[in-house]
Amino acid sequence: MRLYVLSLGAGLLVGVIYSLMSVRSPAPPLAALIGLLGILVGEQIIPVGKQLWNGTAFTAACEKTQATHHVFGQLPGRNEVGRASGKDQA
Repeated sequence: MRLYVLSLGAGLLVGVIYSLMSVRSPAPPLAALIGLLGILVGEQIIPVGKQLWNGTAFTAACEKTQATHHVFGQLPGRNEVGRASGKDQA
C-alpha cells in the first residue's frame, strides 16, 4: 500500500509543478494509462509467445514467465491475506 501512496504523492507533486508552470499534462490520463498497459502487455508477448510456440498451454505459459505477476504487480490486499493466516509474504 505504501508504494501506491508514494506513487499518488509523486503524481500530485508533478501536477502542482505543472500547474505552477502553467503547463498541461503531456497526455490525457486515460490515454497515458492505456499506453502504460500496452507497454506492460507488450513486454510479455515474446516470452509468453515462445512458451506457446513450444506447446505450453496459455495459462501455464503465463505462470512460467510470471507474466501475470509482472503486469499486475503486487495487488493491494495480498499481504493482508498472508498476515491473517500467519504467513508473512514479502
